[in-house]
Amino acid sequence: MNSKIQDDQWIWIVIQNPGKNEHFLGQHDEDRNESFIPTFLEKEEAEKALPFLVKEEGSSYEIQAIRYDDLVERASKEGFLIMVLDGSGRVITKR
Repeated sequence: MNSKIQDDQWIWIVIQNPGKNEHFLGQHDEDRNESFIPTFLEKEEAEKALPFLVKEEGSSYEIQAIRYDDLVERASKEGFLIMVLDGSGRVITKR
């Protein structure tokens, strides 16, 4: 699997509460004290990993595509790293 991501490449993320008050689903690694947005190269990988992600009870979730450069810009403004994961939650790339 090629882990080099092009800026104009479409990748997949999880949106919390799509439509109304939506935002990217973030995660926090307490051991490393890092907040990050789980990102996936394929929608199927995001679907496989969704059960492993920490979610808020009562919220709804939807997997959506976004351009990588747009995600990088928005994540950095909010102080989040981007971690590209596979379907089992293993980190492929970190930015």
